[in-house]
Amino acid sequence: MAEKFKEQAIIIRQEEIADDIYSMWLRTEEIAAHAKAGQFVSVYCNEGSRLLPRPISICEIDKKDNAIRLVYRKVGKGTEEFSGMHTGGILNITGPLGNGFPKKEKKAFLIGGGIGIPPMLELAKELDCEKQMVLGFRDELFLMDEFREEGEVYVATEDGSAGTEGNVLDAIRENGLTADIIYACGPKPMLVAIKEYAKEKQIECWISMEERMACGIGACLACVCQSKDKDEHSNVNNKRVCKEGPVFRAEEVEL
Repeated sequence: MAEKFKEQAIIIRQEEIADDIYSMWLRTEEIAAHAKAGQFVSVYCNEGSRLLPRPISICEIDKKDNAIRLVYRKVGKGTEEFSGMHTGGILNITGPLGNGFPKKEKKAFLIGGGIGIPPMLELAKELDCEKQMVLGFRDELFLMDEFREEGEVYVATEDGSAGTEGNVLDAIRENGLTADIIYACGPKPMLVAIKEYAKEKQIECWISMEERMACGIGACLACVCQSKDKDEHSNVNNKRVCKEGPVFRAEEVEL
């Protein structure tokens, strides 16, 4: 895993961009300079009773201004604390953590579902290839303007309020889309379906997995997933999502 840093990051700005979805830009000393698409940071609460950090994927990286963007959903006490912070506030963060997406010059699907959508934005910016972004929402859309700047965007919504009614694979089929490589991040049922689709179509597929984490650095084994091969660290068929992941070749892991 690449070099990581623990530092105090300053909030540049924060806003609610959809219902309970927040966008936070943080100025860092080292993390932005070393981060890449697909990695995440561990964000520590300032409230002392909440000891474990919250893992949040990096949405965008601004290396020129040493800043990273986190887009997260408010779901518990930790993220509720973050959502109430303002410009000038300070957060302790560690990163960049995990491995990122491999960047290949192939016609690509970038598939995001729910809060798995934000990390696909930085990947879209970094990839130098033909890109088709396929984004799955429950109902309310977010980050659409940013994605449209990077290429063709196709949307699926569960309630049919925008784009294709259904899921991301429904949108791919409805629009007759094809690709030579898939990058995906989202809830496990979505990843299971994408893995099967990639196998059926014989398409190279990379998935970013979402798991609950504790340490975020591979020491505690709280975020293991089942793998095809034995892990060198534990000598069992497990991979640590925080260290060997969160990005895996689809066939490497059992979903």
